[in-house]
Amino acid sequence: MSGAVAIVTTYLAIATGGAVGGALRYLLGSLVDRRHTGRFPWGTLLVNISGALVAGALAAAFAQAGTLNTTASAALLIGVCGSYTTVSSFSLQALTLMQSGHAGRAALYVLLSVTGCLLAVAAGHGLALSLVTTGVTA
Repeated sequence: MSGAVAIVTTYLAIATGGAVGGALRYLLGSLVDRRHTGRFPWGTLLVNISGALVAGALAAAFAQAGTLNTTASAALLIGVCGSYTTVSSFSLQALTLMQSGHAGRAALYVLLSVTGCLLAVAAGHGLALSLVTTGVTA
């Protein structure tokens, strides 16, 4: 495959992954937020933590396989995980909580989001490495 074709293929894979991740983000966020309306952005929190878990697992799996810089890894990590996770929504929701007089909720949300995502990405990474070490493959 020529260099130009490979670049276009990678861009198309990222765009396709982005469509999938964005749709999954909307679906899960909407389902959770319908159950927990208005008081706390649980949907975004769940999306970000689960996305961090998956990103950590995928990054470790691709790195162990020596395929981190491939079209598939770009599609899944940049496309799916990048559009699935929601740093812009997280930031806006934290600001909205602060502006509406809920500084404590905003602080809790930021703390849970950052801590939860860091723990999840580490857990996903560790899980993928342990599966690779024990010989479990997808």
